[in-house]
Amino acid sequence: MDLGLTGCSVLITGASKGIGRATALAFAREGAAAIHVTARSGAELESLKAEIEARSPAEVHPHALDLTNAAAREKLIAATLDVDILINNAGAIPSGSIYAVDEKAWRDGWELKVFGYIAMTRAFYAHMCERGHGVILNDIGNSGENPDFNYVAGSAGNASLMAFTKAMGGRSLDHGVRVLAVNPGPVATERMDKMLRQRAQTDFGDAERWPDLLRGFPAKRAASSEEVADLIVFLSSPKAAYMSGCIVTIDGGISARGSIV
Repeated sequence: MDLGLTGCSVLITGASKGIGRATALAFAREGAAAIHVTARSGAELESLKAEIEARSPAEVHPHALDLTNAAAREKLIAATLDVDILINNAGAIPSGSIYAVDEKAWRDGWELKVFGYIAMTRAFYAHMCERGHGVILNDIGNSGENPDFNYVAGSAGNASLMAFTKAMGGRSLDHGVRVLAVNPGPVATERMDKMLRQRAQTDFGDAERWPDLLRGFPAKRAASSEEVADLIVFLSSPKAAYMSGCIVTIDGGISARGSIV
């Protein structure tokens, strides 16, 4: 299927690994002309650039920066404001109960993900509305619809971003702009490995028993980054032109079971 993305431009935050990296590769496969990628690690971004440009004619523009730094964020926005698509993906809210996540860790996690998504949306949304087209897609997480005591900071932050996405996307198409989101469940990434180890320590008293948790997942596995990336790219494309203000969950049915894992 031709998604109609040939020649488009996109900015992907948190693109050095996991879902962000897979999303950049997927946009390149679909014919994106300009792919802007951000993360703290310049070396990983350069590696991604080399991989994409070896496989496709896409031009990759790495931006190594900390999105919680307001000056750096504003510089990035100025350099990328005319992109067709913004993928908000940067962020890692710490796992743990209210007793395990202290105030600083909680605030730091929300500063990057919750307030980071809001700040980027605020800047790009106004410009997209003015020109009459654009897509903003937020990669959130299924804990926002399945609150988890042992992931309380993430559950609360993700629920906030779900409400934010719906509020923005409910009116955005009046101006030719779409705002929507995906809610992945467990995804096979380095971060998920860390979270599974924490949960295994909590549940079993042994972090090395984390593979036991996979038995409760649909199909006995987590999703791959590529499966989530393919959904993100489809939703960003003209094939999903009438979708806005909605969140698409990709978790193998975990949310329907009423659990996080």
